[in-house]
Amino acid sequence: MTKPIRVNGFAIHSPVHLSPGLWTHPRDRSLDFNTLGYWTDVARLLERGLFETLFIADGIGIHDVYGGTAAAALRRAAQVPKYDPMLLVSAMAAVTEHLGFGITASVSYEPPFTLARRFSTLDHLTDGRIAWNVVTGYSAAASRAVGRPGITAHDTRYDIADEFLDVVYRLWEESWEDGAVLRDRARGLFADPSKIHRIEHAGEHFRMEGIHLVDPSPQRTPFLFQAGASNRGRDFAASHAEAVFLSDPSKAAIAATVADTRRRAAARGRDPAGILFFALMTVIVGRTAAEAHDKHRDYLAHVDPEGALALFSGWTGIDLAPYDLDDPFPVIRKDNAVASMVESFARSEKTWTIREIVTHNAIGGRGPVLVGSAAQVADALEAWMDDTDIDGFNLSYAVTPEGYGDFIDLVVPELQRRGRYKTAYAPGPLREKVFGAGHGLLPASHPAARFRRGQR
Repeated sequence: MTKPIRVNGFAIHSPVHLSPGLWTHPRDRSLDFNTLGYWTDVARLLERGLFETLFIADGIGIHDVYGGTAAAALRRAAQVPKYDPMLLVSAMAAVTEHLGFGITASVSYEPPFTLARRFSTLDHLTDGRIAWNVVTGYSAAASRAVGRPGITAHDTRYDIADEFLDVVYRLWEESWEDGAVLRDRARGLFADPSKIHRIEHAGEHFRMEGIHLVDPSPQRTPFLFQAGASNRGRDFAASHAEAVFLSDPSKAAIAATVADTRRRAAARGRDPAGILFFALMTVIVGRTAAEAHDKHRDYLAHVDPEGALALFSGWTGIDLAPYDLDDPFPVIRKDNAVASMVESFARSEKTWTIREIVTHNAIGGRGPVLVGSAAQVADALEAWMDDTDIDGFNLSYAVTPEGYGDFIDLVVPELQRRGRYKTAYAPGPLREKVFGAGHGLLPASHPAARFRRGQR
């Protein structure tokens, strides 16, 4: 059976996401990032396009690796300023009915108890449309900002994440039984204390004792995204993730990661098809191929090489300032980095120069950029789906919200005509919209399920 193509809108609560300099384009609204009106407009637009979620990247570190300072990032607004994305969700949920909201939050900088409370609150306020993109903190700047002496080693960060998730699973799944909430006006009883349980945890990295402060939300545990394709990241995804975000320009690399992660999930007793994979993609589409290429040339006139260098140095942990643009990219493995990004260069058959990387990453970051007519773009998206076994795309943009609007108006109807894109949302919370009726809670094979007590 041919898989449907699923799409998330990919954004950040900042003037620049993956296309530095494009905020200067006269049709771009990135500078409205600090207004609710911009975000409610985007949410309505994505719901009109039947997107699965608005997937919002985040992190508390500033990109200060390039040149050893944050000056380039500050000059070029390279993901700074960067606001808290959680505070957008209620406003966007109020103007939509079906769109999900995937919020990135790190396990590295706060206790499990407080994060679990916020996600449960949002799951209630969105009628079960909230997703958590689980990440570990790789930024040395972020560690310094919260008073820590240095960055935790890469694999240890995932060990911490495993334990963090055990704690939040217990809060979400075990603390309140089904039937604990009574809301009985006649007797004046809100809840049955005998069905509400104090969670106690004493582990290597976390200690806590308390009752979850929020009664069970529609999904209990939010829909779980994960972004990390390193060896340890694949293990984590195979254990926990319901959807994995991948960023690589190579079909072969994407296909290998998908196949390997599905194998690891099966070895853990999970259904390999129960994990969806979304590849980063930027689409520049026109009513004709010529119009699309004209747009692309127009966009390229606004790219910012210094901003791209600041971003890429921050992501890889490698200061590119001392190198000449025509030098090969220096493959240096560091803990203050997105390990899978550096590894992708290490295993690449091509030797990338820094200039090539800057040019490639000027629009859309590490993912491919498709330029063409609606039919050409649809052909390419179908080929990516069929050649890699992914389930859809995290759609970035050059100009916002124009990039989303063009995709919705031109590409979505073409994909629908081919039978590759849904024509309506399914009912229910986000997990049921994605996996079908009866999937409101995580399946019994998921590690969260072992903590369930007295649930349907």
